Amino acid sequence: MQDTVRLTEEYRGGLLDLIHEGYVCVVDENGKVVLHAGDPNAVIYYRSASKPIQALPVIARRLDEQFGLTEEESVIFSGSHLAEEFHIRALRSIIQKAGLDENDLIMKPAVPGSKQADEARIRAGLPPLPIYHNCSGKHLALMLIQRSLGCDVRDYWRMDSVGQREVLRTMSVLSEYPEERFVIGIDGCGVPVFACPMRNIATAFKNLACIDTIRDGTLRAAAARYVSRIHKYPHMMRGTGYLCSRINEDPNIVAKGGANGVYGIGLKKERLGISFKIKDGTEAVWPLLVREIFRQIGYFNPETDAMLLGLHDGLIRNDNDTVVGEVRTVFQLS
Repeated sequence: MQDTVRLTEEYRGGLLDLIHEGYVCVVDENGKVVLHAGDPNAVIYYRSASKPIQALPVIARRLDEQFGLTEEESVIFSGSHLAEEFHIRALRSIIQKAGLDENDLIMKPAVPGSKQADEARIRAGLPPLPIYHNCSGKHLALMLIQRSLGCDVRDYWRMDSVGQREVLRTMSVLSEYPEERFVIGIDGCGVPVFACPMRNIATAFKNLACIDTIRDGTLRAAAARYVSRIHKYPHMMRGTGYLCSRINEDPNIVAKGGANGVYGIGLKKERLGISFKIKDGTEAVWPLLVREIFRQIGYFNPETDAMLLGLHDGLIRNDNDTVVGEVRTVFQLS
């Protein structure tokens, strides 16, 4: 069906100026769709929303313990970092402790996503580097998995590698979706990226939040060791002042976004999984969508609500900080 619904409308001077369409899906602890807007069976790519899932094989094999990684360092395996100083310190520590070679990272040299971090790099006269890429933590995790399975670490990015096959198996278990039905493409950072229905992405985040429902005992134990670390060190999930870090400050929430407008959220006490996708790929209205989804399902944490409002209060401001319009959420879950 692939039908989208209108999620938000932007008004400027009273004129409807911009719309964002997409999908929202909410599942219960059994993976049953209980609320949705748009097609819950629409197939979309996880993009970086998959990172907390792809990190689990490292934890399941206790590679973090084997190499003496701290809990804080291990969280960057799930992050899309901005290359702030604390991110780079953790990445270099992992490389040193685990005996990895930074030159094996396949990404082209990049600059930090943080403006302040990039300005510091320029002042220090440092060149762009692959480690600055926001996915470098995930790549280090993939390198560890590949090597632990006895294969050439330099092949970690290949879909036919044993490491990527293990990642696909993990994605299948957490998403409760057959391996052979995933659509596999190539992500922006050069590794495989996995697509499945919206309902299964929501199911994966339900499983991260409701660890007892993970059907594989080894992965269940890994998630039990790992998810709490995200709440201890949420700054590793993205960076200072960004949604993916701030939302994981709420110990009831496990959440991660990905490129081109996809987001996954698990609610522990409510035992729900949520996914949404903004079809045109925008991320600017993420906080508004999250806040409205929470309102409609009846989830309210005053600190989390204030954080979401602080990131986007629904007003459009121009370059002079003058309010020139507003964004309205217009979808209804049913």
